[in-house]
Amino acid sequence: MAVEITSKIVGYRIKQQEQAVPVPELQDEDPLTVRIPSRPEGTLEAVSEKISYVGAEGRKKVYLLVSFMPVEGVIGSKRVVIERPVEFFFPSGQLSSEHQWITATMRSLSLAARGGYVTQAVADLRKVAWDKGLVRCGMNRWNKPMFHDSEVAAIAWSIQQILYRRGFLDRDGNQVPVEKLVERYAHRMAHGHAWQPGAEEDANDAPIETGAVETIGGDKATKGKKPEGSGPAIVGNCPECRGELIMMDGCPTCYAGCGWSKCG
Repeated sequence: MAVEITSKIVGYRIKQQEQAVPVPELQDEDPLTVRIPSRPEGTLEAVSEKISYVGAEGRKKVYLLVSFMPVEGVIGSKRVVIERPVEFFFPSGQLSSEHQWITATMRSLSLAARGGYVTQAVADLRKVAWDKGLVRCGMNRWNKPMFHDSEVAAIAWSIQQILYRRGFLDRDGNQVPVEKLVERYAHRMAHGHAWQPGAEEDANDAPIETGAVETIGGDKATKGKKPEGSGPAIVGNCPECRGELIMMDGCPTCYAGCGWSKCG
């Protein structure tokens, strides 16, 4: 378009093309370690678990609730979302004197979960031992009973199994990489249900877990044989329930469920 100039030109300036303002890159923020100040208000998805274990004092049963929530982060300048456990809860109907330590432990685990280090906290609890003998709780991938060094260790193992089935940990209690957690949460959003362990993991020929038991006299050449000393030896069958007997405080004791002991 032509413009008529009606006055004297005293100067001029060439108009430069405006440059686009660069968008600042997002700083990486690992969603696994994002600190959550407190439990958010409202409803959270939770898993309820009944845990049964047998020790020197007989069979015990407790109920635990583990709550989960989505947590945002930034990876490679891209916003991502994963699911993390944020609360471990012990229902109040079980608040007897013998369960006070469980309540205290659940509070500590909740703080660890919101602080981003629950995997290490649960792994440390599995190392707790006591002087009352082994505690039987759960079965390993070969359908063999698991024996733990204390009630604390047994409950910690049960918590690891909850987090494994939810896709947060692997079968051995190790942290799943954050990239896989992002994929599993996206899968959940797309399909409407949480990730589930696949059948191929059940057939995995990984080493036997610590605490697994094999019968005495088995084939020594059997693949995946339990290393010597990794679990208690079976010394017979229980006359009451025909379960397996192990030596406990010098007495053959049934850990199949009935709690029978030759020493009474």
